[in-house]
Amino acid sequence: MYVPQALPEGGELDLPHGAARHAQVLRLQPGDALTLFNGEGGECRATIIRMGRSSVQARIGAHAAIEREAARRVHLLAGLMASERMDWLVEKATELGAASLTPLLTQHCALRLSGPHAAKKHAHWQAVAVAACEQSGRNRLPLIHPPRPLAEGLAGQAEAGDGARFVLSLKPGAASLRAACAGLPAAQTVTLLSGPEGGLSAAEEAQALAAGFTPVSLGARVLRAETAPVAALALLA
Repeated sequence: MYVPQALPEGGELDLPHGAARHAQVLRLQPGDALTLFNGEGGECRATIIRMGRSSVQARIGAHAAIEREAARRVHLLAGLMASERMDWLVEKATELGAASLTPLLTQHCALRLSGPHAAKKHAHWQAVAVAACEQSGRNRLPLIHPPRPLAEGLAGQAEAGDGARFVLSLKPGAASLRAACAGLPAAQTVTLLSGPEGGLSAAEEAQALAAGFTPVSLGARVLRAETAPVAALALLA
C-alpha cells in the first residue's frame, strides 16, 4: 500500500485515507501483515495494530531495499486521449515500468483541458498510477506530468540531454522499433512520442524530427492510440 511519507522502522502511523480504506476493504485485523511503500524505492513490512471505523494504525517493520524497476528508463510523451483511454494508458504504462508520462496537447486531441479541470485530471492520473503500483508490486512511482503543449514537451526532452528519442510513425520507410531497440545498450534511456486518436499532424511529426526524434514503426497494422505506446513499452522494457 502506498503511504506518501517517511517510513521509519519501529514507528507507528495512521494510514492515509486511501490506504486505510484499502485495509478495511480487505478486512484486515490487528496482527495482520501488510506491505507499505512511499514511492521512493524499497518497501516495508508492517503490522496492523488498530482498526477503527475510519482509521487504521500500523507499526512499521524493517525496510527491504527491493527494486523492481526496468534497467532502461523510458519517458513516454503521449497525445491526450479521451478520459477512459488516458486512464488505461496511465495504468498500463505504470505496470510496464515507464519512468514518466507526459500528456501532450496536440492538434487532433479529442480532449481539451485547462485550469482547474486540468489540475483535477492530473491528480486523478496520479491516483491511477498509485493504484497500478499497488496492484503490480512496483514500489517507485512514475512521474506523471500535467498536460502541456507538444512544443513544450519536445523542448523539455531537448534540455534533458543524451538518450534515444523515437516517435511512433505510420510513414513509409519508418524503421522497425524492434530493430531500433536491438541496437541500444540495455540501460539506454529512451523518450517515446506517440500521438492521440487522430495521430500527430504532419507538422507535429516534423517538429519531432527537428527535435531529434527518429520515426519508428510497430508494423503493418494500425494500432489504437492507447495500444501503440503500450506495445512499444513492452518492446523497450
